[in-house]
This record gives sequence, structure tokens and C-alpha cells, in this order.
Amino acid sequence: MAADTPPAGIYLSTDYPSLTLKSGQTSSVSLQLHNQATPPERLALSIDGVPKGWKATLLGDGRPVASAMPASNDSLDLQLRLDIPQSDAQSHHTLTVHADDSQRHLSLPIDVTLATQLPAQLSVKPDLPQLTGSPNTSFSFQLTVKNESGRDVLASLTAQAPQYYDTSFTEGYGSQQISAVPIKAGESKTVKLQVRPPISATSGTHDIQVQVAADGAKASTTLKLDLTGQPALSLAGRDGLMSTQAEIGANSSMPLELQNSGTAAAQDIALTSTAPTGWKISFEPSHVANLEPGKSTEVQMHISPSAQSLAGDYMVKLHATSGGQSANGNLRVSVTTSSLWGITGAILIAIALLVLIGAVTRYGRR
Repeated sequence: MAADTPPAGIYLSTDYPSLTLKSGQTSSVSLQLHNQATPPERLALSIDGVPKGWKATLLGDGRPVASAMPASNDSLDLQLRLDIPQSDAQSHHTLTVHADDSQRHLSLPIDVTLATQLPAQLSVKPDLPQLTGSPNTSFSFQLTVKNESGRDVLASLTAQAPQYYDTSFTEGYGSQQISAVPIKAGESKTVKLQVRPPISATSGTHDIQVQVAADGAKASTTLKLDLTGQPALSLAGRDGLMSTQAEIGANSSMPLELQNSGTAAAQDIALTSTAPTGWKISFEPSHVANLEPGKSTEVQMHISPSAQSLAGDYMVKLHATSGGQSANGNLRVSVTTSSLWGITGAILIAIALLVLIGAVTRYGRR
């Protein structure tokens, strides 16, 4: 047997055998009935020394009980509930809890001191201590702040989050931001903590420390954000250039840089465009299977304006999509006519001028 293993037997204990309570309230004291390597025994439960006007009840699983039978190497949790009448006087009392059978007599004295005012005592408890989402998610934690003291307090609220995280408190279902909340004695208030991480936040679990404080009393809890990575795509020409030239009746090319500045890989990126009617635009490649965070790749865009296009500037919209992520860009295309058409036009004009001059010369003599 290990040196720290208690001897076989049944034990009746409490974590706090001496405590201070406030008159006019109902309080509970936690008890444990532990069986160490002993066959189960039925033990009758009773209480001695209950002051006049008090009501003392032993509870098991929230119900009044008169006996208990802990299994071997097991424990039963009990509560001693005390309904204490209102009184202005400070006093000291000793109540004794008994657990007895024909062979065993267990006694546990509990000292209770009554006070008209108790020191400030706070607690804070989250409904959901851990939330999961992407960096562009606005997280909302619901917290219950309880004033366990005997007087009203104004509880201040603070949150410590990683750098560049935005945090704010609101009361209940309101939208007004607050930094403190008034709580009456023995009552609770529900507050919400809104957390917005920066878009550059890395994936993984991040801690947020919440603290409430009032009249020298403090309580804290740790909340966790489980951030999932998210790609962030951008699509532009080299050095950010978003303009090019194209010739009617010819196929022009322009290099584009596809970049992922997010925190997760982008999968199956499709490259498409929205162009004027009759234009032919293609990408090489038209799909990028995988682009790791912080990486970029170059694709070629081929442009062939419609034969019906006129010389001038046109707008072509570029699209890169991957799942729910997308990148868009506006590319200005300056369309020119072919140099062959210019030469042909000049020849036609020259011929027309020669014909005109010849006509003037011939008919002008008459």
C-alpha cells in the first residue's frame, strides 16, 4: 500500500469546516462521505446544534436525504443547506453533522460565524469558454458575473487579448459598450464580450483573459479562440500594373501575379473574366491547384478583342475564386487598330487624292 493512501474506513469531511455567513440568506456547505476500501454501509444522517429559528437540511443530488451508502472506494457529495433568519447581531454557532450505524459513529463539527456584511466576493463564468472560427469572424462570449457578497458593487470589466485584437463588453442583449456593471448583493448579471481578431491573425488557439473586480475582490476566467486558417487572394499585373494594350485582329498576352497573403492554402483556384461582347480572353493555366499562404504564382492572360471593336479604352474584370474566397480586379485595355489597316487606309486616301487631282486637271481645262 502506498504511503499516502488513507487506511480503510468511511470518512465524513468538508473543505471548509469554519466559515462566515450572512444572516437573512440561504447558504450551502459542501460535504463528502468517502468509503476507503470498506464494504458499503448504510449510515443514518442527522444534525445537532441547530440554532433556534434556523432550518438545516442535508441534501443529496439536490434532494433531502436521511441516510447514505457510499460504495467501496467511492465518495458521495452532500450539501448542508442553512436557511438563516435575518438578524443584526453577530454570533458564533457550531453545528455537528452525524453519520451513524450500529458499528460506526462519525461526527463533523462545522463552525458558523454570522456577520451583517460579508467581504466583496465575485465570480465569472462563461457559457462557452472556447469558440472556433476564421480571422474574419466576430466572436461573442456570454459571461455570468455574480456578486456573492452582502452589498451592492460596481464590477469593472477588463479583457487581455493578443496584440491587435479588438475587444468590447456589452450588457446582456444591448449594444452599448460598457467597462463596468452594477450588481446587487447576491445577484448576477449577464455580459457579452465581443472579440474581433485581425485578419492577419495566425491559425491556432489563442487565450483571452477576462477579469472582474470590485472593492478589492477579483475573479477571472480564460477564454479560448480556435482560429482556422483562411486564404486571402489578390490578382494583378506585375508590380500591380492594371493596364495593357491589345490590337484588333491580334492575340495579345499579359502576365498576371496571383498571390495568397492569407494564413491557409487556397485550393482549386479558378481564373475567369468579364469582358465586352465578342472578346476572347483565356488564362494559362485557367486553374491553380494549390497556392500556399505567403506564396504567389504567375499566369498568362491572352486577349483578343472583337473585330467589331473600335479603338479606345475598355474595362475587363478579372476574377480568381477558391471556395468562399475570391479576388477581383479591373484591367484597363487600350485597343488599337492594326498597322496594316493604317497602311491600307493611307494607300486608299492617296489613290482618292490622285483621282481627284486627275479629274480636276482634265475637266478644269474645259
